[in-house]
Amino acid sequence: MTRFAFVIHPLTPRDAARALPIARFLPDRVLELFLALKSPVTVSKISGIRSRTGATTEGWFIGCPLTPRLMTRGLPLARVYRRLNQCAERAAELGADLIGLGAFTSVVGDGGITVRAHSPIGVTTGNSYTVATAIEGTVRACQLLDLSTRHATLAVVGATGSIGRTCAQILGPQFARTLLIGRDPVRTETVARDIPNAAVESDFSALRHADAVITVTSSESSVINPTMLKQGAVVCDVARPRDVSTRVASERPDVLVIEGGMVRVPGTVDFGFNFGFPTGTAYACMSETMLLALEGDPAQFDFTLGKSVSVDQVNRITAMADRHGFELAGFRAFETAVDARMIERARLARIPAVARLAGRGTPGA
Repeated sequence: MTRFAFVIHPLTPRDAARALPIARFLPDRVLELFLALKSPVTVSKISGIRSRTGATTEGWFIGCPLTPRLMTRGLPLARVYRRLNQCAERAAELGADLIGLGAFTSVVGDGGITVRAHSPIGVTTGNSYTVATAIEGTVRACQLLDLSTRHATLAVVGATGSIGRTCAQILGPQFARTLLIGRDPVRTETVARDIPNAAVESDFSALRHADAVITVTSSESSVINPTMLKQGAVVCDVARPRDVSTRVASERPDVLVIEGGMVRVPGTVDFGFNFGFPTGTAYACMSETMLLALEGDPAQFDFTLGKSVSVDQVNRITAMADRHGFELAGFRAFETAVDARMIERARLARIPAVARLAGRGTPGA
C-alpha cells in the first residue's frame, strides 16, 4: 500500500488557539511568535479510503504551525521552507511515500520546488485537481442558475497564479468574454493573449460586469466585498483564506457563492480531524494527494509543483479521479451547505422583474 501525508496549518492565530487552550488568552501577535517556535505535529491518522478499482490507501494530517502572515511576511522564506521540510521528514518517519502541501503552504515561495529538493518523499501541491474541480463546480453552478456561458462574462481574480491562469485558459473559451484581474498588469496581459475575447482589468470594480467569477488569490484576508458583485452572479472561491467576505452571505442573497474543490472521497474515509467539511468529503488538493497514493506510481508523486498548472495535468488528474471514484460533492460556502433555496434565490435574481411578473422564467445572460 502506498501511503500519503497532507500538510494543514492555521489560517488565523485564533485557529491555533482552539487547539491550544492557554493560547486563548494571548494577543494574536504574541500567539504567532509562539507558533513560529513550534515544530510540526502529527494531527491525525486518515483511514478508510478505497478506490472503485479495489486499491486502498491511508495517511496522516501533519500540522504546520505557521499562519499565512508568518509564511509571507513574518518569517524569512528559508525558515518557512525548513518547517515544511520538517513536515515531510515527519511524514516519511510515519511511513508516507508522498506529501501534499495544503492552503498557503502550496503557494509560498516557489510552489513546492525547493521543499521537494530537500524532501525524502514525493511532494505535490494539489493544484491540478483544484483547477479541475473549480472548473467543474463553476460550470455546474451556472447550469443550476440557467446561466448560458455562451452569452455570459467570466472574471478570474488572481489570473496570473497557477490555479487562476489555467482556469482562465480552460474555461475562458466557453464564455463570451473573460475579464482577468491580477496584481501584475504585464503578466496578466501575457495570460490574456492566450484566451479569446479576454480583457485585463486593473481593479475589482470590473466584477460588477461578471456573471461568473473564479477567485483564487494568495491574499491573507478577503478581497471581494458585497458591493462588488453583479446581481445573480456565481462566485467560485478557491482561495484559503477566503477571498470572498463573509458579509456577502448576509448582504447579497442574490449571489451564489460556492467553495471550489469539495470532493467526495470513495470508501468510508475517517480523517480523524474535523476541518469543517461533511463526512466523507475533502478539499481537492487533499484529494489529489490521495489519488496519487492510490495510483501508486512513484514517477507521479511530484505531480504538481511550481507556479504553473498545465491543461494536460488537469486532464490527467481528472482521468485519475474518474478511475478511482472521486467526484465533486454538493456545494458549500461559508462553512454551510448550499441548499436548493439559496440556488433558487440566485437564479430568480437573474430574471428581469418584468419577466417574473409575467410568469416567464427566461433569465438574462
